[in-house]
Amino acid sequence: MTIHANSFDPAPLTRIGFLLFPGFPMACLTSAMEPLRAANEIAGHQVFSWHLVTETGADAAASAGVLFPADASLANAEGLDCLFLLSGPDAEFEDQISSPGRLRYLARHGVAVGAVSGGVFPLARSGVLSGRRCAVHWCYRSAFEAAFPDCTAVDRLIVRDGNIQTVSGATAMFDLSLGLICTALGEAAMNEVACLFQHPLIRNGSARQKIPVLQSDRTVDQMPPAVKSAMSIFSKNIEMPVCIRDVAQMSGVSPRQLERSFRAATGLSPGEYYRRQRLKAARQMVLFSWDSISSIANAVGYASSSTLSQHYRKQFGVTPAQERKATRTHPSIRIASVRP
Repeated sequence: MTIHANSFDPAPLTRIGFLLFPGFPMACLTSAMEPLRAANEIAGHQVFSWHLVTETGADAAASAGVLFPADASLANAEGLDCLFLLSGPDAEFEDQISSPGRLRYLARHGVAVGAVSGGVFPLARSGVLSGRRCAVHWCYRSAFEAAFPDCTAVDRLIVRDGNIQTVSGATAMFDLSLGLICTALGEAAMNEVACLFQHPLIRNGSARQKIPVLQSDRTVDQMPPAVKSAMSIFSKNIEMPVCIRDVAQMSGVSPRQLERSFRAATGLSPGEYYRRQRLKAARQMVLFSWDSISSIANAVGYASSSTLSQHYRKQFGVTPAQERKATRTHPSIRIASVRP
């Protein structure tokens, strides 16, 4: 049933800003704006407005190469109720003093500051996330935790900590926009917007992220209980590797049972899966941090950088140093599976 404009009392205007960095993920922006646009049309008046902000006021090109004109620079952005940072994980402010200071000022003076996908990296670099919980996309989590140990990364779709709100990815941003619509216009309006876009499920922001399983068409939450338990233990013990026998005991099965279950579910032994997970974590740090290769080796439980490089090359076809050099020189060649 279509909801008509006169179904609503006028709602106050919510002004939402999006701070765009070069190469930001366009899907995160459209996933935010389109449901809000639809809500305005359903309500029959402007309930939400959106404003594109860049650090300098220059236009910003998205990851797909589409150019977006800025409405204001960060220094001149005024009157916003909330401001979301959209970027890849390697984004940094041109002015690393004034711009982070401006973000902290806005956060102190009533603006709800947040980030989507890789935008948590420049938000953390600004100091706004220090000591806070935040949603970090699973493909960036290891790199984020290594770079910002004073923040607590959470595998939820959306995390609110005080007036800071972080969003793991594009469809999670759609969910956040639905939540804003529900607050402003009620559940009926939210449901209609979701159905307009054939959004299959109105998800609670506290839902866990879907994480793919290596060599499988399933996700971690679809694994058998013992396998899922072991995967959770592996992910929490990247730096200090644990013995497979101990993991089996903590998962409530024998080592032989865990081996059989793992091979049936993933085609890999528990040890091989664990090693690949640690190499994936190393790759995140190679691509999205400036840590030395030896530091990365220690962070993923390798005794030496030479051993890491040997395993890394076998898994990915290049050494960590070679891949870092190539992606620093030509960022566009980063492999898509590493980024959302």
